[in-house]
Amino acid sequence: FQHYYITNNLRIMSSLLPFTPPIVKRLLSWKRGNGDEEDKWAEKAVKSLVKKLKKTGGLDELEKAITSQGPTLCVKIPRSLDGRLQVSHRKGLPHVIYCRLWRWPDLQSHHELRALDCCEFAFHLKRDEVCVNPFHYQRIETPVLPPVLVPRPHNLDHFAIKSEFKSPGNNLLENQYSPGSQSDTNNNFSMSVESPPSYLSSPEPHSQPPPTAQPPTADSITSSPQSVIHSPMTPDIRPPTSPAIPHPLTHHNIPAEFQAIQFVEPKFWCDISYYELNNRVGEAFHASESSLWIDGFTDPSNNRRFCLGQLTNINRTSPVEKCRKQIGKGIHLQYVQGEVHAVCLSDSSIFVQSQNCNQRNGWHPNTVCKIPTGCHLNIFNNTEFANLLSQSVGHGFEAVYQLARMCTFRISFVKGWGAEYSRQDVTSTPCWIEVKLNGPLQWLDKVLSQMGAPNLTCGSVS
Repeated sequence: FQHYYITNNLRIMSSLLPFTPPIVKRLLSWKRGNGDEEDKWAEKAVKSLVKKLKKTGGLDELEKAITSQGPTLCVKIPRSLDGRLQVSHRKGLPHVIYCRLWRWPDLQSHHELRALDCCEFAFHLKRDEVCVNPFHYQRIETPVLPPVLVPRPHNLDHFAIKSEFKSPGNNLLENQYSPGSQSDTNNNFSMSVESPPSYLSSPEPHSQPPPTAQPPTADSITSSPQSVIHSPMTPDIRPPTSPAIPHPLTHHNIPAEFQAIQFVEPKFWCDISYYELNNRVGEAFHASESSLWIDGFTDPSNNRRFCLGQLTNINRTSPVEKCRKQIGKGIHLQYVQGEVHAVCLSDSSIFVQSQNCNQRNGWHPNTVCKIPTGCHLNIFNNTEFANLLSQSVGHGFEAVYQLARMCTFRISFVKGWGAEYSRQDVTSTPCWIEVKLNGPLQWLDKVLSQMGAPNLTCGSVS
């Protein structure tokens, strides 16, 4: 069957590309995925690679790697200044381009790849040459989230805690506004992180995760103008340990008093709403692709792009119009391996407020991070959310319900907000988006439905 597949591909390539060199035709015959536009672009990508490898003498090694799919040496090309490779109108990381071409056509990002130990010129090593051997990289599988164990209704009272206990979820963005409403500036401040240190990185992958930022200390708050906090840091309150449960969980070893609630990936992983000041503009964008762009251009029909330039608003002000012109290439959002990453492609910085990110780095829940051009930030992590959700179940309905706020994050373009700005709320920024993560929200809904209503009484005078 494989011989037929390769022979058939060769025949198709010969008819489509009559003036293509034989070595390019042979390499294209091993291409994964189909489509006329993709075939044309793939030809250009392979021609570009062949041209580079002729100079370095790695052409035979590449063909050997693709045809044998066994142990081979590194296939090296020179590394560009920004680490990316441009083929026709597209620009991307070279190892991602050729892994997608010859191994995984659905590959979305470098976050899905890990270099093998034998690779001496892996992309993350940042040497002068980069290995593009697709068989020197392996794909990282999306981690399977463990189910959340929720006590069955008749057992809830045994696991509930007193309402006066403050769970970690209860004080996350307690004073969160509703778009369009007036909020008390003193109670709904946002801390701003101006000069991004280790929590930000370039779009290039790292062999080790960036070090975790430490919460500001009293001394650093006093001495550093970059970290201004107008209210005390959220205390680090650890929930009580959940009962020991055997792993991995199956329907055979789940205790009878618990109901296991699984995470399910939805068709649309997020919904994005666009705002100008406190007014929502246009319809929400429902994202089905794991890699998407939010830019200032005008394509209305691309399911991988949310183009803000084509949205109209009869009440648009001059400052908003000026800000919109600076959005440009905007933001690249990636949902990969259960994590959400934001890359700033705009010539102006973007500003992000994410409770999940803030908790991971030990910052105040209302912290706003500035992401300069070319840098990216890990905004949300499903595994961390799963742990919080499992822990909060033991604290009762209210603690779990508070986690809904963690499933939404906000990004403003060009203009920031917070303690160091005249704009205290995101509703004061000219252009911003709100992103709701559907998978975590639906998971949370299932857990709350299983838990039932909270044991709170309320009357007409309460």
